[in-house]
Amino acid sequence: MKYGIILGSPTLAELLQTAVRAEAAGFESVWTTEFFNSHGLVRLGAVAGVTDRVKLGTAISYIFMRSPMLAASAAMDIDELSGGRMILGLGSGTKRMNEDWYSMSFDGAPAPRFEDAIGLIRAAFAAQHGGGLHYSGPHYSVKIPLYSRPNAAREQIPVCLAAVNKGMIRAAARTGDGLIGHPVFTRDWIKNTVNPALQGSKCKLYPYVMTSIADSTEQARAEAKAQIGFYYTTRLYHSILEPLGWVGHGENCANAFRRGDFKGVVDAVTDEMVDAIAITGTPDAVRDQLKQWDGLADEVILYPPSIGIAPGRVQENLDAMIETFASRT
Repeated sequence: MKYGIILGSPTLAELLQTAVRAEAAGFESVWTTEFFNSHGLVRLGAVAGVTDRVKLGTAISYIFMRSPMLAASAAMDIDELSGGRMILGLGSGTKRMNEDWYSMSFDGAPAPRFEDAIGLIRAAFAAQHGGGLHYSGPHYSVKIPLYSRPNAAREQIPVCLAAVNKGMIRAAARTGDGLIGHPVFTRDWIKNTVNPALQGSKCKLYPYVMTSIADSTEQARAEAKAQIGFYYTTRLYHSILEPLGWVGHGENCANAFRRGDFKGVVDAVTDEMVDAIAITGTPDAVRDQLKQWDGLADEVILYPPSIGIAPGRVQENLDAMIETFASRT
């Protein structure tokens, strides 16, 4: 099994240092995230300048918050800067994120629009040698007769789709080079829902694996519970819990959040949920727990929880993740 890591450092300077250390430790890939106050592609471009070998990915950048053409050109810039190491990871985001965070419309089912955006991005990659770019789809249309992209590092850049529910998982299988699994994927969801949908496709699986390393197992599990609870305040993700009969726990998270009861959000997360989603505890414990993902994914992306956690502790956990898995990459 290959290992990647989310660059969740509190500052950009620490993020770059973390990327350098992860590369030196032998990690297969490093990944940036995107939030309402951070830009995943800009951060990844900076990482390209301080690394030499490690693969570089966005996990994820939000496709509906930008033109697919801007996503394609940014990916080609980073791919050129890095000598062909870019992986473009894209997600739709939720309706609330699109509308409340970015003031962008979010109409209808996301999968058809997402697939159309991927079609345009791939067309831009393919048109790099000249001859113009002409693309017409149900949601996006581009006419650039003089389009070319000199000095592109590769003919095509891998494109991964973030997917949670079955419709988007099927879209990833049809159009993606990879599927980026959500931080609250359970192993059951991967085994019985995601992998069967990907079978026979070229789409690789890159699931987040929430990782909290501390000398105190109680502390590590509490940090994971806070992050899991935060995600399950969003009912869109509750389908992951349904096969295990845990939707009620997700509802408890959502209801507590709407009451403004953050402690209630955390308390609604059970120990069984933590065991199914995260790896927690001492370095030896998390090494042993990660073995449960063997055979389930092409590459796992280790991810530090951050909700309600001091920035210094987030970086401490990242450092521990690199040290713990350095000899295993």
